Amino acid sequence: MDAILEQDATAQARAIAAGRLRAVDLMEATLARIAAVNPALNAVVSLRDTDALMAEARAADAGPARGPLHGLPLAVKDLANAAGLPTSQGSPLFAGQMADRDDLHVARMRAAGAIVIGKTNTPEFGLGSHTYNPVFGATANPYAPARSCGGSSGGAAVALAARMLALADGSDMMGSLRNPAGWCNVYGFRPTWGRVPAEPEGDTFLHQLATEGPMARSPADLALLLDVMAGPDPRQPHGLTRQRFGPPAAAAPGARIAWLGDWGGAYPMEAGVLDTCAGALRTFEDLGAVVEPLAPPFDRDALWDSWTILRSWKVAAGLSPLSADPAARKRLKPEALWEIARGQALSALDVHRASVTRSAWFARAAGLLRSYDALALPTAQVWPFDRDIAWPRTVAGTAMDSYHRWMEVVVPASLAGLPALAVPAGFGPGGLPMGLQLIGRHGGEARLLSLAEAYHRATRWPQRRPPPES
Repeated sequence: MDAILEQDATAQARAIAAGRLRAVDLMEATLARIAAVNPALNAVVSLRDTDALMAEARAADAGPARGPLHGLPLAVKDLANAAGLPTSQGSPLFAGQMADRDDLHVARMRAAGAIVIGKTNTPEFGLGSHTYNPVFGATANPYAPARSCGGSSGGAAVALAARMLALADGSDMMGSLRNPAGWCNVYGFRPTWGRVPAEPEGDTFLHQLATEGPMARSPADLALLLDVMAGPDPRQPHGLTRQRFGPPAAAAPGARIAWLGDWGGAYPMEAGVLDTCAGALRTFEDLGAVVEPLAPPFDRDALWDSWTILRSWKVAAGLSPLSADPAARKRLKPEALWEIARGQALSALDVHRASVTRSAWFARAAGLLRSYDALALPTAQVWPFDRDIAWPRTVAGTAMDSYHRWMEVVVPASLAGLPALAVPAGFGPGGLPMGLQLIGRHGGEARLLSLAEAYHRATRWPQRRPPPES
């Protein structure tokens, strides 16, 4: 493998800016790497024509620097629009549908100089943390190809781990940045809701669950891409004030981290998950942080009830027009039909009740985060499971009552819209990766990045344990 692909995006961008690396050489190495490993992993889809990509790279070398991502190859998650590429959303209903414009965050990445080379694979409509769909098939875990890579940003996580990309965008409603990052030994950052604005289309007031965010092999690269993606859009009502994110300083001494573990036994966990995450927390202690176990700060059932109501309401709002068409309905995955049916059965007062619970949880979490720099939880309750199953029916002997109950551990951050940074926690039984969530204060991305940077310098898991060659 070309040595430049081992570098993180920050190093690649600096080398291009200084004239030590040509964009055309980086593109050539990137495409060669994709040709070598992607057939077995299936992470990058809708790859653009080689000649067109090499021409763009030559143009980048010949022209002035356009921004901090100048000349860097980047593939866009296949839930977002990138002009000139298909946006399938993993659904046969949209396979081959070409986008005539960029979504907002994609436009910002292009304006910063990134060269969009294709898309990264995702589950159908992003539903479920397992990247498979009837359009492109399943994406393999780079550490164990017979197992799931997580999702819905699974293609992005695998492309990073396998050195097909140095930087990737993702999105996160229910752990879609955090779960695949943990299972692929990379970093994923769900920012505070509103930090990265969504498309100014349809409702922009009510559905405050999903957000775009960066994925990378280092916290410095998370900051690099977050700085490009973030910033308010005047067409939307809830954007946060513009904040710049430069290379994070390592700052762990004196930090206080609350370890929530399995939420007092409420979240079933496979053997080894908690131990692996506890090992990662000992690294923070070695760096001077204080880690304290914390009793469950909120009722687990109340959180789940609020989350599933608000999630089904959002999913049904987006997919109900498709389910109303009998021909289209036959082609929707069962999980989508389940969400639509639940969402359509809700009353306005059901949604209000769920929002009141969400508000109470936000207030409780905000109170805790006055005393702690971060709340810590695993990124998943199970190790990567068999790629051929849709979702695990049991976890540690406990039956799962829905397709997403097994990933309930990601709900506390998502429901409150708090920033959550997934760091690699290391490797457990069978050499499988696991991640640790660090949940921070509203608007507290910079503090999480500084904690992650200190941890990264001490561990360098993505660099120490790259996946075996496919």
